[in-house]
Amino acid sequence: MQEAITLLIFAFFAVFHLGETIKWNTAVAFMLILAAVFFAFYDFYN
Repeated sequence: MQEAITLLIFAFFAVFHLGETIKWNTAVAFMLILAAVFFAFYDFYN
């Protein structure tokens, strides 16, 4: 969870302060990290 929050903050910093653009492969990688966080913390047995 901490890694996802850190990457989100860094992405906003890179876009708004450094003027970078988020490319499609960066967005897909971030979605995969969010999916990993979901599967790590979701309780499927309850």
